[in-house]
Amino acid sequence: MTGKLDGKVAIITGASSGIGEATAIALAAEGAKVAIAARRSDRLEELAKTIAASGGQALPIVTDITDEKQANNLIDQANAELGRIDILVNNAGVALTGNIDGGNTSDWRRMLDVNVLGLLYTTHAVLPILKAQGVGHIVNISLVAGRLARAGVGIYNATKWGVNAISESLRQEVLKDNIRVTIIEPGLVETEINNHTTDPVAKKISEERLKAITPLQSEDIAAAIVYAVTQPQHVNVNEILIRPTQQER
Repeated sequence: MTGKLDGKVAIITGASSGIGEATAIALAAEGAKVAIAARRSDRLEELAKTIAASGGQALPIVTDITDEKQANNLIDQANAELGRIDILVNNAGVALTGNIDGGNTSDWRRMLDVNVLGLLYTTHAVLPILKAQGVGHIVNISLVAGRLARAGVGIYNATKWGVNAISESLRQEVLKDNIRVTIIEPGLVETEINNHTTDPVAKKISEERLKAITPLQSEDIAAAIVYAVTQPQHVNVNEILIRPTQQER
């Protein structure tokens, strides 16, 4: 039985848990060879074994995408060892929420480094390969936070608004190169990212919001990504906004 992505190669950042892990499994199930990237080598090795046990192929590459050299190496190594790159899923991200007034400025820098610059580094490195192939797809994980600002989430909002702006600008830049760009904007998802916040007030608010509804699961977002990347080449799903049924904003 053939998959919709047979012969394709995908890179997924932030693949050691949550949406990244689920996406790697889902893309591999459709026949794609996957390069899985994150900082935690043990998690990557475990995921690679899981994918291999199901008949897939995964290449673990330990990467801190905030280091431009490591981001470049991720793209180069995946291309060299897997033979091409068709899909880049920029999933890696951190959410260190809290008020701007009295906020932790090192948290601000960390979010900007991962959510914006890390995404830009991998994108910048992969574009020459995709353009030379004459085909490719970049999927950027944003969030509802990329379109709706909330008190206590301002800097995180700013990074995700940045992802949306970068994505739409890039889409216009590369459409003549036959490269597609998609933004995925999840609402509340039950993942490890909810544990990133150290600010006690912001953490309590986040926990209460999750408990109040039935949140999305990582597999729900992975399914949306599979949908976007398996459309015919002339179809570019620009944006998918996906919320839990019970989420108001």
